[in-house]
Amino acid sequence: MLKYPTFNPVALQLGPLAIHWYGLMYLFGIAAAFWLLHRRIHGRVQGWTDDQLLDMVFYAALGVIVGGRIGYVLLYNLPYYFADPIRILEVWDGGMSFHGGMLGVIAAMMLYGHRTQRNVFDLTDFIAPVVPLGLLAGRAGNFINGELWGQVSHLPWAMRLPCANPRFFFYCGYVGPGWSAPHVPSQLYELILEGVVLFVVLFWFSTKARPRMAVSGLFALLYGVFRTSVEFVRLPDPQLGYLAFGWLTMGQVLSIPMIAVGVLLLTLAYRGEPKGRSQA
Repeated sequence: MLKYPTFNPVALQLGPLAIHWYGLMYLFGIAAAFWLLHRRIHGRVQGWTDDQLLDMVFYAALGVIVGGRIGYVLLYNLPYYFADPIRILEVWDGGMSFHGGMLGVIAAMMLYGHRTQRNVFDLTDFIAPVVPLGLLAGRAGNFINGELWGQVSHLPWAMRLPCANPRFFFYCGYVGPGWSAPHVPSQLYELILEGVVLFVVLFWFSTKARPRMAVSGLFALLYGVFRTSVEFVRLPDPQLGYLAFGWLTMGQVLSIPMIAVGVLLLTLAYRGEPKGRSQA
């Protein structure tokens, strides 16, 4: 068994200002996505200027941050934040919902598309292949923060958590000396599936022109499958627990519909070909 190499969640302390790794991971994901999209508009993807790309990424980043935080507050821990609303602003301490962020990005792309007269699915097809870079960075931030662990396991890569750290009270049941039972690093499972595998598949799929909605549909389908699968070994948020049947989690409730949406978008995309083609 491995022991979790406890990280300091603060990457840099500048007087009263603390720069957290969690926030830096989001910044890294957004920067990496912008860099890759910038390369694409200067390659085979036409119809974009640097300023237009910068505006679009700004809209998307705002959608991720605002939507992700609001989604977490409403779906995962509303009583906690209702009792102390100022904590909603403490995004550096974790607490972002992918599904809330996804809805935030969709709303941002609808707004940007209306402003620039672009089809919203052309925009989502364009950005979908780089979204996994943000997911990868976010899951790395979860690991550094020591959150979202999986079930107790005796797999060789399962990790024991230091009980002296209050962050791990849920897994140890106390704060004091010693180590927890070994837990699977489910956040690393998600990093690999939602980050690496999803990026490789979508990037390959989008290297050729596809029917409008196809790239977005494949993203929704694969993310829904990956997230739903990992939720079977990931422990639910302690404030929610399992929602039903002793295994159903909030993550699955929100991700299973994405599978259906992905299948629907792919069906519409290829049934409607060649009415619209997206240069993702």
